[in-house]
Amino acid sequence: MSLPPMPRGAVTDDIERRVIGADFGADGYTTLAQADDLAAHLDLRPGRRLLDLGSGRGWPGLYLAARTGCAVVLADLPGDGLGIAALRAVREGLDTRCAVIAATGQHLPFAAETFDAVGHADVMC
Repeated sequence: MSLPPMPRGAVTDDIERRVIGADFGADGYTTLAQADDLAAHLDLRPGRRLLDLGSGRGWPGLYLAARTGCAVVLADLPGDGLGIAALRAVREGLDTRCAVIAATGQHLPFAAETFDAVGHADVMC
């Protein structure tokens, strides 16, 4: 299956590399070092389940899943960002450990104790 390219631009790529330290297609400003620190604090590893609230295009949730082996659910409202995140999950081979859902933090369709950790980075509240 061939996927369309991620919508990007040279200026966006350059800003992301300078601010975040990677070219991930992010729409937030959590750095790689901060994401790695978050993974350690949340004790993310294979078998653990992470809920990334306000995930946008999947940064840092997809990175954390790739880096630690955890499963991740990306929850947000903008459908375009979630669509990009879903494509990225397929591209990176994370689609078996990643799900996307259109939901707010106030109205999540999950039972208590579904997740081992919850992340909420770069979200305007």
